[in-house]
Amino acid sequence: MVYSMTGFGRAEYSDEARRVVIEIKSVNHRYCDISVKLPRSISRFEPEIRKRLKKYVERGKVDVFITYSNLQSSGTVVKYNKDILDQYMAHFKKMEEDFGISEDYKPTIISRFPDVFTVEENYFVEDEEYQVIEKVLDEAGKQFKESRAKEGANLAKDLVAKMDELEAYTCKVDQLAPKVIEEYQVKLTEKVKNLLEVTDIDESRIVQEVAIYADRVAVDEELVRLHSHIKAVRDMLSDACQSDGAEEVTEESNNSNNSNNSNNSNNSNSSIGRRLDFIVQEMNREANTTLSKSDTLSVTDIGINMKTCIEKVREQVQNLE
Repeated sequence: MVYSMTGFGRAEYSDEARRVVIEIKSVNHRYCDISVKLPRSISRFEPEIRKRLKKYVERGKVDVFITYSNLQSSGTVVKYNKDILDQYMAHFKKMEEDFGISEDYKPTIISRFPDVFTVEENYFVEDEEYQVIEKVLDEAGKQFKESRAKEGANLAKDLVAKMDELEAYTCKVDQLAPKVIEEYQVKLTEKVKNLLEVTDIDESRIVQEVAIYADRVAVDEELVRLHSHIKAVRDMLSDACQSDGAEEVTEESNNSNNSNNSNNSNNSNSSIGRRLDFIVQEMNREANTTLSKSDTLSVTDIGINMKTCIEKVREQVQNLE
């Protein structure tokens, strides 16, 4: 399956005891960078949450927002910090003695000083609550994965279309390359005739010069490699799309097995983004060489179009996991 690195998923669960809301969103990133923001009351579950997320993402910058509310109580308590207020009052008394000033100390005023009153959580989340959080996380993860798969399918179609465009340019250069040599031979012969003003010229010398020129502008190897890279991209995208059905079967099997088995199955489906990025770099190298060897305007124009197309491919590949 081809996945985009951009996606979003959201799920929530509530009953008489608690309410859990989880949102997952991601954007492009070279590596897998997961940021989890959750309340302090359930912060000890973060390692398990991160491990669970590996089922749904291999690469990208992922932000996870988790809200957990205890509906049976407020879950918070206002704490009066007498020791801190004692220190405030001692300083106030000292100020009165030093400067001969007086002040009425009303509770509503001194309560505004920092840390006199603090709001703290007063409940403990049991370990069993992680099962509820995991259930909501899986639902959000499935939506997240589906959104990335949908966009990934669209990106794959676009890349296939761009491979068709790039192959058309490559085939045009294939057709023009021999004609460039023939045109050079005709022009060289005419030029020699005009310069020497003779009709009898040394054909072997012309052939030798044409051979040197042909070797200098030959792009056969570059075009062969370009065709090969285009085929490789098509095959990778085709194999990834065809693996969709197999992945669904694997997912069903994962649901019936333990989490370790599901993680192993997920790791077997390696992302193609990095591999495609490498191939696109090779494509760009071949296009650059072809363009540098170009000695005619027609081939130069095609070479520029090739590079423009490859740059568009590169930008799209950056979006794939």
